[in-house]
Amino acid sequence: MMWFRRFLIVVMVVAFFLGSGSLLLAGDRVFKMATTTSTDNTGLLDYLAPRFKADTGIEWRWVAVGTGKALTLGKNCDVDVLLVHAPEAEKKYVEAGYGIDRRQIMYNDFVFIGPESDPSGIRGKTVADALKTIVTAKGLFASRGDNSGTNKKEILLWKASGIKLPDKETWYIQTGQGMINTIVIAAERDAYTMTDRGTYIKYAANMNGSPPLIILVEGDQTLRNQYSVIAVNPKRCSTAKYDLAAKLSEWMVSPTTQKLIGDFKLMGKRLFIPNAGEKQ
Repeated sequence: MMWFRRFLIVVMVVAFFLGSGSLLLAGDRVFKMATTTSTDNTGLLDYLAPRFKADTGIEWRWVAVGTGKALTLGKNCDVDVLLVHAPEAEKKYVEAGYGIDRRQIMYNDFVFIGPESDPSGIRGKTVADALKTIVTAKGLFASRGDNSGTNKKEILLWKASGIKLPDKETWYIQTGQGMINTIVIAAERDAYTMTDRGTYIKYAANMNGSPPLIILVEGDQTLRNQYSVIAVNPKRCSTAKYDLAAKLSEWMVSPTTQKLIGDFKLMGKRLFIPNAGEKQ
């Protein structure tokens, strides 16, 4: 059913742009953003967008497709700004001239989750040891497999651990879906997966605080998850609304918005930690 999932993503993106077209007819104080699923799934953007409109009068529209697809939308001049979380890919994107004014906004971290029974025994291990243990035990592992920021990070972690990236192995499940759906699949299969902490907290809240998958590996320095905003380069994309993208960028790094991000919580837990201005 992978083709059907990809078809649904295409339909979602097309619907987004068709809807945005009608908005543009109503005025030019509307911009389009491509972002990762985690900022959408957690509810962060629904929390911030009304405040941004109240402060600026600008309509903020977005499509959540994962960082890889978001970067492609920016390259194709289909959006005005990006909010993504794959630093190395972002730097290459900017160096190639596709984006400008990359600014750090916030971060959280990645965690490895799995059944409380922990069938492969990864609890409390380092990332490298946990991955090696999963390979040895052939423990079921659900990967997004979608070129998202999370998937890019997972690939880097396999390589950093000295392990050949799994592909056709029967224990390696490539879902081709967003983070919440991947967690649901992992739970159905009693599998492990890697997620950003914010999305995991949202998932746990959806499960009334008693999720079937729990955090087993966390705290490793390699698990930091940085989010940044990037304006689409108007010199490459004549239709890009750089003025509106710049207003969003300035608003996101302002002390008031940074506090809003820090105050955004579920079950009493912060989903993102603001860090605008922090040395990169």
